[in-house]
Amino acid sequence: MQKGDNNSCVRIDRDITQINRAKAILKENSDYLVKHSSALSLLGNQVRLSIVLLLKEETKLCVCDLAEILEMKIPAVSQHLRKLKDGGIVSSNRNGTVLYYTMVDEYVTFTENILIQELV
Repeated sequence: MQKGDNNSCVRIDRDITQINRAKAILKENSDYLVKHSSALSLLGNQVRLSIVLLLKEETKLCVCDLAEILEMKIPAVSQHLRKLKDGGIVSSNRNGTVLYYTMVDEYVTFTENILIQELV
């Protein structure tokens, strides 16, 4: 253990090469980790995860459809959609007076890897 380094391991056989390699991996993937940890935080809510599952399966839904399916009030569903949209997970497209929500392509595979296929 080096002086002044309170985070160093005290075992004799620590692999400093492995530790440095792992630190480099984290540094190289820092942007990915920040972005996706934020997405995972958003998806940690049951309602938002349900919305993502529904959008993955149905491709596009409006807030009214989602409110009816989830048996929730429209303003509550809108709040969840806003958070998902702000997080870059869903996008919206207007068709006349109706606003449809869809998954952002980048997150389709990401969420497929999170969702258990047996649920569908």
